[in-house]
Amino acid sequence: MMNAPDTARASTGRRIDLHTHSMISDGSMTPEELIDHASDAGLAAIALTDHDTVGGLDRAEARAQRRGIEFVPGVEISTEYKTQIHVLGYYIDRSSPYLNDAFSTMQEERKRTHERYLEVLNAAGLKMTDEEVRAVSGDAGIGRAHYARVMMDKGYVQSVKEAFDRYLHVGAPCYVKRDVMHAFDAIGLIHKAGGLAFFAHPHQTGLNDREIFELMTELKEHKLDGVEGYYSEYTPEMGEKFRKMASELGLLLSGGSDFHAKMKPHIEIGRGINNNLFVDYSVLEKIKKRLTK
Repeated sequence: MMNAPDTARASTGRRIDLHTHSMISDGSMTPEELIDHASDAGLAAIALTDHDTVGGLDRAEARAQRRGIEFVPGVEISTEYKTQIHVLGYYIDRSSPYLNDAFSTMQEERKRTHERYLEVLNAAGLKMTDEEVRAVSGDAGIGRAHYARVMMDKGYVQSVKEAFDRYLHVGAPCYVKRDVMHAFDAIGLIHKAGGLAFFAHPHQTGLNDREIFELMTELKEHKLDGVEGYYSEYTPEMGEKFRKMASELGLLLSGGSDFHAKMKPHIEIGRGINNNLFVDYSVLEKIKKRLTK
């Protein structure tokens, strides 16, 4: 069953994707390839939301201008408050010193975490070297998806998803906790950079419905702008539930596939898993309207 947008928001029929990743973080496409793929897929607009970096935005925007697809400069920040929370930022100023100072600190922490992951994975019998991981990550900051890809390539697992399910998700045997920004600080950081902040994929927090709503409420008290209301991994019931929570709190909606190309081959840009996703352009119109205020 398709995770279609609310009737009130399905007014344009133009498909968009506000959650994608390039090889600058943990996707497998260059920023240019990502934009080409989005354009070829018929998307009206796309946001690049790499993890804790704005390094690919200039390249993606330049290609988007050439291809005639609307571009939304974004980022996905790893944070923590009670649990792991990802915060999406849209229309950020990529030259903001606040952002760049914060991301520089985050990248140093990622390097330390990478060393720890190699120790833990090798101790668990999932043998891999720094060189093997970097052969997958290229120049990008190393993340869990890269370890998952090495595991798959070496036959330890059959898919990236299996690697996460068995070894790498929060609480799994090989998960390594990384020092990350507080969620409230990430919201403030995005606002300082001129953007809007959205709570990404709430179901991944591992909280129950009551706890998620309470968390959303607290995040709103700290100026959260919206919630990811459309997402590849949502069931229709889950998406409806999160959109209802957002409505009750007066929060905006965003939506996207969380496209990573070969790193998550089961997810297609703009269409999710088995075509279960449709995010209408009217969702972006409401975001832009809030931004102008």
